Amino acid sequence: MAMRVPEGKVMADTVKFAPEIDAKLHKEFVSVARERGQSQRFLLERALEHYLHNVVPSQQMVRPETMNAFRKSKERNRKLLGMLAK
Repeated sequence: MAMRVPEGKVMADTVKFAPEIDAKLHKEFVSVARERGQSQRFLLERALEHYLHNVVPSQQMVRPETMNAFRKSKERNRKLLGMLAK
């Protein structure tokens, strides 16, 4: 059965997948979708977008100048760090 796409709209490619998730989490997810009048697909896509575009980058990002300052400080204080470790 073909989906009708409103004129002027572009339908994105989709992929069907079926992950297994915690039953309580799934129940809460379904409940939230119903309460908000949103489809589970819409809610899941928004959650994935948020995680991939906001959470993941924030966990891996250290500004290069911060890392350089850390390395220089570590080198300058190598002797002190060794003494403190003992």
